[in-house]
Amino acid sequence: MATKLASKRKQPAKTEKLSAKAFQSRFEEIIQNIKQVIKGKDDIIRRAVVGMVADGHILFDDYPGTGKTMLARAISQTINSEWSRIQCTPDLLPGDITGSPVLDRKTGDFVFRPGPIFASVFLADEVNRATPKTQSALLEAMQEKNVTVDGITYPLPRPFFVLATQNPIELAGTFPLPEAQLDRFLFKLSLGYADRDAEAEVLRANSKQEAILRLGPVVETEEIIKMTEWASNVTISESILLYIIDLVDATRRDPALQLGASTRASLALMRASRVLAASQGRDDVIPDDVKVLAAPVLAHRLILTSDAQLRDETVEMVVERVATRIKVPVGLRRTNEEPESLAKDALG
Repeated sequence: MATKLASKRKQPAKTEKLSAKAFQSRFEEIIQNIKQVIKGKDDIIRRAVVGMVADGHILFDDYPGTGKTMLARAISQTINSEWSRIQCTPDLLPGDITGSPVLDRKTGDFVFRPGPIFASVFLADEVNRATPKTQSALLEAMQEKNVTVDGITYPLPRPFFVLATQNPIELAGTFPLPEAQLDRFLFKLSLGYADRDAEAEVLRANSKQEAILRLGPVVETEEIIKMTEWASNVTISESILLYIIDLVDATRRDPALQLGASTRASLALMRASRVLAASQGRDDVIPDDVKVLAAPVLAHRLILTSDAQLRDETVEMVVERVATRIKVPVGLRRTNEEPESLAKDALG
């Protein structure tokens, strides 16, 4: 059955080879299209698209009604892909996410019925309300891009992008995500409430008809796959690799942290930095690509000591301190503009 399921997956079309400028152009088209629906959150949109192209997943720690579901829909419609949403509750079972065998009355055999996770964009709403057993069903899918049911492995569609949300206010009856689960998210972000001007834009855009209903695709899923593959070949020098390692290793030694970042965090920072560089039309990573992304990639993977919490420190403060302390590589090729401003502008 696994082979049959895989054969139905749409195969990537043969497209022209990307260049740095072509990558930047396609990236900006995606951003501008999503901005028709999500107002005043340019930096979050860019990070979400960086996460998708970097083949990662995003956890939104945010209040209800801030646009998380709308962002997932906007991304899926922009890349012309299927999307699905599931509301996590304590009685949700792993099979409700992954799918399960069902009896075919005609043949008398059990056949696998894919669950909602078989979509290019999958939104797990209030993921911390699901039990640890159900949360763990996401682990293989997020890391391996496969689902195993009754000993049979089924491939998930490509691209595969998980957006999970949790409410930071209502904690009664919730199950905090374990470190192993958090470590599988590339970014942890927060949309937050829109400011006055942005909220006015939202009202105007939705005054007659929901803006999301008018949103059309600007790229095909095959192009996203091409972008992911191209970004994975963006040049990253040995000195930048060592800079990433030094940043991550410093979190393991900082006295304010009882848990530092893992090797998976190093890989995530490398992937995201490559996509950020490519989104600016560059085919090589500069130190400020890494520095700008350090907090979004590392913060949710770190745990403060009790003393640090009593001092009102935050993981973001620790990451900033670490990034300031680590020596930045010098003598690398620079652009004509200030690289730090370029990297920051790329994320709003």
